[in-house]
Amino acid sequence: MRSAWAEANLAAAQADAKRYESLYAKDEISAQALDQARSSARALQAQSEQATAQLAMTQTAPQQTVAKEAMLASAQAAVAQAQAALDLAKLQLAYTHVVAPADGRVTRKNLQPGSQLAAGGPVLALVGAQTWVVANFKETQLQHMRVGQLVSVEIDAYPGRDFTARVHSLQAGTGSAFSLLPPENATGNFVKVVQRVPVKLVFEPAPDAALHLVPGMSVRPRVDISDDARGAALQAAAR
Repeated sequence: MRSAWAEANLAAAQADAKRYESLYAKDEISAQALDQARSSARALQAQSEQATAQLAMTQTAPQQTVAKEAMLASAQAAVAQAQAALDLAKLQLAYTHVVAPADGRVTRKNLQPGSQLAAGGPVLALVGAQTWVVANFKETQLQHMRVGQLVSVEIDAYPGRDFTARVHSLQAGTGSAFSLLPPENATGNFVKVVQRVPVKLVFEPAPDAALHLVPGMSVRPRVDISDDARGAALQAAAR
């Protein structure tokens, strides 16, 4: 509508300019009047061109919107791709840090700076800060043993000192059942052998942290089973 109105005004102004030129040729009007008519026609020409350009912009607005939406979608996809690459880089960086499940001391470390590690291969052992004793009692000694019973522990590395502990739990299986080559009696020549069952003894109170108590040391535990109703019967350890 706006462009048609501008074109109508332009046509009228151009027609007036032609009439003024005819009148000027006959010396019926002054040169100033002719110049004003021509200026008016040029102004309306500019207005008409501007209106046409605005109308064209309005008509192409939907296409421009679609194009901008496509550009926005492309930019969002690029951002998502960059974010995925960043997350992957953070994950790969996290793999360079090995976090221990608990406090303790590192031992049996067989790696050096620059070593190439194989996935799943052992590189070190971790000895936890908490100390306990795994005593291999005979299965015939467990009948009167109860959770919470007092235990007197002698450690060969510290002769003359008694440590106090309590019965905690026992392993869900004998020591031989979890050995590298568990016995399989399938020949028919059965010889009964008294089995040993690992029993966990927890120090109470905990030994002095300055003492060097490490896995593999020899101890002699003595469990006080005089009160066999003190606690519940031994159950398999949860760990």
